[in-house]
Amino acid sequence: MRRFIRNSILAAAALFALWAPASARTLLYVGNSQGDDVSVIDVAAKKLLTTIKVGAMVHGVCAPADGRRAYATIESNHTVQVIDTLTNSVTGSIALPGRPNECAVTSNGKYLVVPLLAPANSAVVIDTASGQVIKTFEVRHPHNCFTPEGGSNTIVYCEARDNFYISRIDLAKMEITNNVKVAGDPRPFAITADEKTLYTALSGLHGFATIDIANQTMSQTVLPPMPWMNCKVEPPNTPVHGIALTRDGKKLWVTSVADAGIYVYDIAGKRLSPRITVGACPNWISMSADGRYAGVSNADSNDTSILDVKSEKEIARIKVGTAPKRLLMIEVPQSTAAK
Repeated sequence: MRRFIRNSILAAAALFALWAPASARTLLYVGNSQGDDVSVIDVAAKKLLTTIKVGAMVHGVCAPADGRRAYATIESNHTVQVIDTLTNSVTGSIALPGRPNECAVTSNGKYLVVPLLAPANSAVVIDTASGQVIKTFEVRHPHNCFTPEGGSNTIVYCEARDNFYISRIDLAKMEITNNVKVAGDPRPFAITADEKTLYTALSGLHGFATIDIANQTMSQTVLPPMPWMNCKVEPPNTPVHGIALTRDGKKLWVTSVADAGIYVYDIAGKRLSPRITVGACPNWISMSADGRYAGVSNADSNDTSILDVKSEKEIARIKVGTAPKRLLMIEVPQSTAAK
């Protein structure tokens, strides 16, 4: 029996190696919210690779674990544009019954969840194989949807801003299984892989809230004083709009929009780093899969910062399109051993 199990493991490993990407590179996909395109940055080379025309008012970008495609939500025409990440071209379009915001996709790429603003006030589940909506959940004033850290094939969280909670959607059951209460208007958020802790920005708070989901408690961490909000893209009640956990889950990176900076919060030590200077009105943060890099969109200076996560320093600032907001680092396979 042991020999059979060992041989089975070796065979599975060999099969994975046959189909696994021979190489991959980290690309940063930046949605330009007041333009009609997505900028693609080669992170290691620290340069703009290409620009993809997708439609006016780009909102969110999401991608499955294999990195073979990306989805961009477009507010102007109520669609999701499907991007082939190897060719960086649009290969499809999915019609939506409302104005989309930040999407989430399951790790296996089976389901795409898109929040739709009023009058839809819902989160729709799309079967990516058919491009059809297969389930609709009522969510009051939805804005962002995310899987837990590391991804999931079954769980997606979407915020209900008008109800002051964040809904847990179980895609295996196709039902909402929990509404995590938040003492404020929830904005971008992150959920730990074990789903025990949720970190969220709140409207009007220059900082973030930490929610212990099981014990139903909440605390707030306030960032140092900031200048008055004077950003062209973000409204005055949005002092924090970007939030991201490091890949090891030990630190939380937070944008200070008016302060043109990033703060890094040590979760165990409960300590804030000094402010890291980036471009004007930093909006969104995304981490590379290997944990080496962070990407930050700077909405008012029309550029994107690349930061070294270990040293917590900006190492490049790259011009992109108009009013960059949501962005996502994707490990894009460059070739395969078998097709």
